[in-house]
Amino acid sequence: MEILNIQTTRLNIRHLELSNLSDFHIYRSNPEVTKYQGFDVMTIEQAEEFIKDNSTKHFGKAGEWVQYGIENSSTRQLVGDCAVKLDNYKTRIAEIGITISHLEQKKGYAKEVLLGILTFLFDTIEIHRVVEIVDAENIASINLLKSTGFKQEGHFIENIFFKGKWGSEFQYAMLKREWDNRK
Repeated sequence: MEILNIQTTRLNIRHLELSNLSDFHIYRSNPEVTKYQGFDVMTIEQAEEFIKDNSTKHFGKAGEWVQYGIENSSTRQLVGDCAVKLDNYKTRIAEIGITISHLEQKKGYAKEVLLGILTFLFDTIEIHRVVEIVDAENIASINLLKSTGFKQEGHFIENIFFKGKWGSEFQYAMLKREWDNRK
């Protein structure tokens, strides 16, 4: 089992802690932040339970999402969280997700986190392929994925019943060789 702790220029990606509860709840309870996410707004109790449950999980277990806090290195404030899951059957395939607090958006944090995670997965763990599923209406995330070299592989039309309506999703992916070629 790997302990995932990634340092980027401005951020520290590490396990969520109960001391992050207040910062975590601020954005996880905001409907604008959860709009395109696979989770809904959280009460403070749900947020606390989520952090406690997640604390028993560690990177490397096939099929299990593990959530990590994204901490501003200088202020020690939580600016968001991200998740990594290794495929159930092919553990050299990973799926990722990123959530940035509404108070911290448009500062380049999502791109910094994404590049940090990709560096870890491709260069340290030698993952073969990284996948991201994104809501077809989530233009900011789609632009982020394209800007870092992800390719759209699929368009799933009304494939998910989500927050009271049918939604469509795109699948984006990047291979290790594509990551290596962009350097």
